[in-house]
Amino acid sequence: MVTLRRRSAPVRDFIVSRAVSGIVSLVLVTALIFIGTTLLPGDAASALLGQNATPAALEALRRDLGLDQPLVQRYLGWLVSALHGDFGTSLASGRPVAEILMPRLRNSLLLAGVGAVFLLPVAIGGGILAAIWQGKWFDRALGFTSMLFLAMPAFLVGYILIYVFAVRLGLFPPMSVAPLSGSAAAWVRVLVLPVLALVIIGQAHTMKLTRTAILAVLASDYVLMAEVKGIPRSRIILRHALPNALSSILSISILTVAYLIVDVVVIEIVFSYPGLGKLMVDSVAYRDLTVVQACGLLFALIFIMMNFLADFLALLANPRQRIPSRGTTE
Repeated sequence: MVTLRRRSAPVRDFIVSRAVSGIVSLVLVTALIFIGTTLLPGDAASALLGQNATPAALEALRRDLGLDQPLVQRYLGWLVSALHGDFGTSLASGRPVAEILMPRLRNSLLLAGVGAVFLLPVAIGGGILAAIWQGKWFDRALGFTSMLFLAMPAFLVGYILIYVFAVRLGLFPPMSVAPLSGSAAAWVRVLVLPVLALVIIGQAHTMKLTRTAILAVLASDYVLMAEVKGIPRSRIILRHALPNALSSILSISILTVAYLIVDVVVIEIVFSYPGLGKLMVDSVAYRDLTVVQACGLLFALIFIMMNFLADFLALLANPRQRIPSRGTTE
């Protein structure tokens, strides 16, 4: 009984500490987004009425939209409503923000999910092979390409793919625009280039981290002893190093998906993909602050939850982290 309590204590402490830090991070991020949108030149009233609007009309609309209230009061009111699932009403269209967000969120999660399905096997498999053939031509080639892709911004990768596969070869449309209820074939054609861009962007970092995790395990004493006994390096990695590096690889995989959610914003803009990131950028142009703030909240929430999940699964996958010490048992 005492042993069970001792082993469960780190898990409980971890959940509590990460929940508190996640809430604090979410409040800080949403506050920065809220303040940042209010500092943009102009406001929703000016964007809706245009440059020819009279001061009286602008003042009346600002009062109707609640833009005349103090910033702190507006933020706290919005945050409380958002925690209850009410993101307010779009200042530009008058529609409920949740109604606008859900189809776009589904599209962004679809893009990130499909990207992860193709990215993770390629990146993790490449990292394992690079560790097996450490110092060989394959390892050096992967290292060079990883550094090359890490140095390339996401938008540049997208534009290169558009130029090669859309402009020069004509295989895919340059803009990933499709009806929100389009057929499966239409969506496959729309997703090819954005998914390829996400794979190119994300695989370099994930592959490098996987290789590092495998090589760290290979430096252990029991692995060195296995090498002395003449066991092939590939067998050592697959039978011994890989299972012990599972917690690190699991964390890397989940964090990769979290970063894909962030990269989706840039990729959606480049390919005009109807997702949450493009909606957020378009709403900034129209000064639709309620939509911008809701998008920022969702992105922050997803990223914080994915980071929590990565650390939690890594804790569960490594039993030694759940045992605080071998001291007293009372």
